[in-house]
Amino acid sequence: MNELTVYHFMPDKLNLYSDIGNIIALRQRAKMRDIKLNVVDINETEGVTFDQCDIFFIGGGSDREQALATKELSKIKTTLKEVIEDGMPGLTICGGYQFLGSKYITPDGTELEGLNILDFYTESQKDRLTGDIVIESDTFGTIVGFENHGGRTYHPYGTLGNVTHGYGNNDEDAKEGIHYKNLLGTYLHGPILPKNHEVTDYLLEKACERKGIPFTPKQVNNTEEEAAKQVIVNRVTQK
Repeated sequence: MNELTVYHFMPDKLNLYSDIGNIIALRQRAKMRDIKLNVVDINETEGVTFDQCDIFFIGGGSDREQALATKELSKIKTTLKEVIEDGMPGLTICGGYQFLGSKYITPDGTELEGLNILDFYTESQKDRLTGDIVIESDTFGTIVGFENHGGRTYHPYGTLGNVTHGYGNNDEDAKEGIHYKNLLGTYLHGPILPKNHEVTDYLLEKACERKGIPFTPKQVNNTEEEAAKQVIVNRVTQK
């Protein structure tokens, strides 16, 4: 059986709104294609390399927990940037997405340094952008989830898609997340992957391509995933 390895960064701190469900979804979708998914929890980064990593995942957390995680991740930010540029697939949620940028500005104007892996910034406000969200994506089709964030993120990169219901990156441009090479960043909790099998399969497929193993194109029953997605779509369109 072919195998992939996921590095799950800071699961002890970054599991806001059950973001660990994304790991469960990755493991289940990999199993459907006869791929064993190994998950390595990384809470301390000293000496960490990406030699055995095929996908990385960084969840969301409170401002305090995220600041602690960012300090730990800063020890490997050069290597993390290198693997992103090399096409390693990764999923980053909320704070894990925000701190890939250069800075995070708090509501009182304090600037917190980000990892500066990509050239963007986030400015937080006291009023939060909260609720169900629906996105139409050229790559993934319809994406659904739940957002609850004070941060407004601004960047020049590709996104996951256009927001049709909800807010997304900010309350101005109706775009959500970031899609840079095979890196995905998003404000969607819920968690995002169980309801959006297209995104899950993208991460797995890109990891397989990079490792040189087959991503079996066999038929997979997506009935439950599509039903979960439709619940969100129905909820926002019937308001």
